[in-house]
Formats: sequence, structure tokens, C-alpha cells
Amino acid sequence: MPFPFIMAGKIIMTPPKSVTVRFPDGTEHRFAKDTVLSEMLTRTKPPWKEPPVALKVNGTVLGLGQPLSDAASETDPFVIEPVFFASPEGQEIYRHSSAHIMAQAVKELFPSVKLAIGPPIEDGFYYDFDLGRPFTPEDIEKIERRMKEIAAAHYVFERKALSKQNAIRFFEEKGETYKVELIRDLPEDEVITVYEQGPFTDLCRGPHVLSTRHVAAFKLLTAAGAYWRGDERNPMLQRIYGTSFPTQEALDAHLKRLEEIKRRDHRRLGKDLDLYNVMDEIGPGLVIWHPNGALIRKLIEDFWREQHLLHGYDFVYSPHIARLDLWKRSGHLDFYRENMYTPMSIDGIDYELKPMNCPFHIMVYKSHLRSYRDLPLRYAELGTVYRYERSGVLHGLLRVRGFTQDDAHLFCRPDQIEQEILKVLDLTVFTLKTFGFDDYEIYVSTRPEKSVGSMENWEHATAALESALKTKGMAYRIDPGEGVFYGPKIDLKIKDVLGRSWQCTTVQVDFNLPDRFNLSYIGEDGKEHQPIMIHRALMGSIERFFGVLIEHYAGAFPLWLAPVQVKVMPITDQQHAYADEVAGELTRSGLRVETDRRNEKIGLKIREAEKAKTPYMVILGAREVQRRKLSVRKRSGDNVGELDIPSFIERLNNEVVKKSV
Repeated sequence: MPFPFIMAGKIIMTPPKSVTVRFPDGTEHRFAKDTVLSEMLTRTKPPWKEPPVALKVNGTVLGLGQPLSDAASETDPFVIEPVFFASPEGQEIYRHSSAHIMAQAVKELFPSVKLAIGPPIEDGFYYDFDLGRPFTPEDIEKIERRMKEIAAAHYVFERKALSKQNAIRFFEEKGETYKVELIRDLPEDEVITVYEQGPFTDLCRGPHVLSTRHVAAFKLLTAAGAYWRGDERNPMLQRIYGTSFPTQEALDAHLKRLEEIKRRDHRRLGKDLDLYNVMDEIGPGLVIWHPNGALIRKLIEDFWREQHLLHGYDFVYSPHIARLDLWKRSGHLDFYRENMYTPMSIDGIDYELKPMNCPFHIMVYKSHLRSYRDLPLRYAELGTVYRYERSGVLHGLLRVRGFTQDDAHLFCRPDQIEQEILKVLDLTVFTLKTFGFDDYEIYVSTRPEKSVGSMENWEHATAALESALKTKGMAYRIDPGEGVFYGPKIDLKIKDVLGRSWQCTTVQVDFNLPDRFNLSYIGEDGKEHQPIMIHRALMGSIERFFGVLIEHYAGAFPLWLAPVQVKVMPITDQQHAYADEVAGELTRSGLRVETDRRNEKIGLKIREAEKAKTPYMVILGAREVQRRKLSVRKRSGDNVGELDIPSFIERLNNEVVKKSV
């Protein structure tokens, strides 16, 4: 008969099963299988520089309040890895716990509110509530104060499992209709988990931090409306956004960064610098380019065209509409219908605004019989397309309904894929670097569950993409199953000056459209063969890329892109004649110049030129006229000093030619 022993104040006749646990430093310890992770850490005191948010046990991420036995798999020994806040998993757990604290605060302050969902997001979290009215700034302040009280109360996050029916009954009794709807959508045999923190219980898979006290620093940021489940046919809920960090110093640094992001917001700068507008009178998501913005766009497009000619591309132009049958044949009507507009009838035939340029480039290819000697063919177009985006996701230049893609389609033989990808990568790197981007992340997206084409084609194309990246020495990650249905792809995300990632370049291999349109070329053997099609965009769209540029440079564009490069400012009327002479010389040299002849103080003129982000200011007084010189100042406030006209022109033209950033 086994000897009794005492555990947690209870007499147990059979000891719990013990397991060996191995820590990252290789040390091993024995623990009862039902030992809670926080207790295990207290007893072992691992020499980690900071406390973990959670632990990985045999690869399963568990909260510190969970036992070893919650690991999804058993090994001998159990392998432990710390999950720190700096990791994606750590931030997700920490901020998901923060969202629960906010939900508790809102529920206590507004007992009639109904809870929806509260996930972690990049750099923060949010929670959706059905309050029946918007939250006021005063409400947000009260919620944040109550959150601090809840955090200080040291409520432990306790995980409990319920059957589906018991979970439905529990939340029905609380009147939480949104939670009930979520549970009903789950499989019948699903084990439902909830988390308790003191008097508050929420539906959640977890995991969470050990207790509310472990959420050290947080800030509620904004409140906005959001449709339940993102569907405008559903009720409008109220969403509160927040962020949280393990220390107040880290939170303060993040809030400072948010202020910088706000300062760089392309929507505000677009208005301040008179670059573009999106007007309700014209339609949401439709951009009007003002002269300053249009000039910068022209410079971007001129550079794009120049480089494509140098890299062996042919330009094509295509119409904005086409027969609906074309989109049926391409498959867009089946796969992309929700993003296309309602067809229009012309002479009894249905036409559709184009969401893509691909079918038009295919028709150019089909217009002639092609030989293997003709390939590769590279067709490029700055083609404007139209896609329906819900009004709730429209965002300045970054998410619009009409935009111009820097599009190109390459038609090549299977043996030419890798070489063409290498050339695309060269052009991509050069283009992005010219605009000031040399830091980026690269992903290779592989075959999804639903796809077309043979496994052989997929393997060949994926290998070609990876081989090209390896040849260029470009580090990349595999994004499993995230290729488009017609082929694998490379996605390149640039990083701006604040370290934010922006999706720009994409290179997609396509087996589907050549098959749908019966594309062929005559091979060396005299027989018909099907070409491979490569879809390729370097900047993604002119609108989005321009929005990213605005925020990257905070509106202070490099000299070669600035709409006005030099502002000539006479101090008094006595210098107007010399100012006109200087402006004329600069203009004839190819520089973009404005003269400020207003009867205002020079200090005001300088401040306004700096606010307009004009790269150079030429200040002319009596001394400059007498000496036939220019007093030159940069928008940063630095004084360049005194230059003669030829030296100034040479300096600026060199900067323009080099496209210095």
C-alpha cells in the first residue's frame, strides 16, 4: 500500500506522475506533471535576464499559470524554452492579456455593454464593444484609470475548460450574444476555454500572462466604429485601440514613435503640401492629383519608363474597360468578383472596368505567332485599374479604389524563368535604392492547398525563385501555402525610416493564364509549347508608393523629386530685378524655381519655405546684388554660405543627377 503524502493541503494516496524537464542551459529537474509553470520557475530560478511572458513546453506555448501537463505532446525529457516579450508570441500574449483587462474595465464601468472580440494586433490590441453609442474621451480616461486598478489588484488569469453546450449556457445567462454566436460557429466536439481574472470571465483560447499585475504599462489610444465581423450588414460596434509594454520607458518610447508617425501621416502632409486630394464630390478612394503631387508623380514615372527601356521592356497601353467575356475567360469573374464593379451595358454587350492589366498584355502576345527565338517578351504599362474596396478600409493613398500599377508581364520559356527573375531582382533593388529604400524583407510563397498546374511546374518555378534569390545573396523566408492559386511568388516588403514594413514588389509565376488563353510559341523542335507568364510590379502602385514616400521623407523629398527645388527670396523691392535674373538662370539650367516677391519680412518667407519643405532657399539682399552672389540656405536651417550662380547650379545639378537621398 503506498504511503500517503500531502500536496496543496490535501492527503493524496497516489503520488502524481513526475517527469524530467530540460531547460535551455541543459540542466534537468524532476517535477510532478501537474506542476504549474510559475511554481517550477520559482523553484529553479533560471538565470534569464528578464522574466518570461510564457514558456514553450515541447513546442506548445503555455501561460505561466498552466501546468506542464497542458503541453500538446509528451517527450522525455520535457523541453522548456522561455517566451520573452521581444518575441512575436510574447507580444501577442502580453497584449491579449491587456485586452482582457480593458474588457473587464469597460464591463465594470458600463454593465449593460456587450463584449465582442479583443485580439492583439501589431504594436497593440483592441476590443469591440456594443455600447449603443460612441465612447467619449472622458469614457476612455475612466476606462484607463480602472484598468490601472485592475492591474494592481493582481488578479490571476485562470484557464477553465467547458463543453460547447455549457459555454453557450454560461454566456447566454450573461447576455453576451456575440460570444454565444462565436461559440455556436465552433465544431460540436470543440472544448471551449474561458479565462477568469477575479470577477471577470471571457471566452478565450489563451494563453495569458500569470496575472493582471504583470501588465505593467499601457495606454488607450483611440476609439472608432467597427462592424461586427467586418460586415457592414452587421451591427456597428465601438472599438477601443490600446498598446502595452513591460516598462513605462518602453511605452513612452513607443508613444513618441506614434507621434512621429502622426507627424509623417501622408494624409496630413498631402494637404499641407498641396499634393493630392480625395473628395466626396468625386467619390471615396478616387485620387485627384494637384500640381505639386502630379509633378512628383511625373518624375517617378519618367524614371520608371527610362529604366524599363534600358532593361529591355516594351511599353503597351490598354483600355480602362473590356467585354465581360474577357474577365470570364481570365478567371477574374470567378476568383475576384467581390472586388470588381457592376458591369455596364454598351450596345447590348456587358463591359467591365478593369481590375487587372494582365488579360490585355496577353492579347498583345496573342496578336502574332511567336517563336522560341522571340522569347522572352517583356510588356510594361503604368496601367490604371479599378477595384472595389469597402469604405471602412479606404486610407488616403494607401488603400484606394482607382490606382495605377507599375505593371509588367514577362512571357518566357521554362528554361528562362530563373534568368528573368534575376533581371527583375536587379531592377527592383536599383529602383528601390534610388528612392531611398535599401532595407527590406523577402518572402517566397509556396503552393496553396487550392492551385492549378502540375506539381512539376510548381516545383520548377519555386526552385527558380529561390535559386535567383540565393544567386543574388538575398536572404528570404518561406511563406508556406501563401502562393496565389496559379503559381509561387516573391513578395518584397520595404522598411521605411521608422522601421515600418510596406508591401511593394511582387513577382508571380503563372501557369494558369497561358493555359486559359491557349498561349503558345513554336519551339526549336518545330512544335507548339506553352510559355510561362511572370507578373511583376516593382512599386506596387504609384498611389501607394507615393504615400509611402511622403511618410518616409516626412514630405521633405530629395532634391530630384521636390516639386519646387529652389525658392528665390529678395529681401526688399530693390532686389527684384536681380531675383528675376537669378531665377531665370536657374530655370534655364533645368531647375524648378519659384520667386517670392511678396512685401513680407524675410524671416516669414524663410519659415514658409521651410514649412513647404523646399530644399534650397536663395536669399538676396543689397550685399548679394552688389557682389553678384547668392546667400544659400537649406530647409534644415543650415547655411550653405555665399556662392556664385554657376557654382550653385553645378552643385544642385550634380545632386539631381546622382538622385541623392
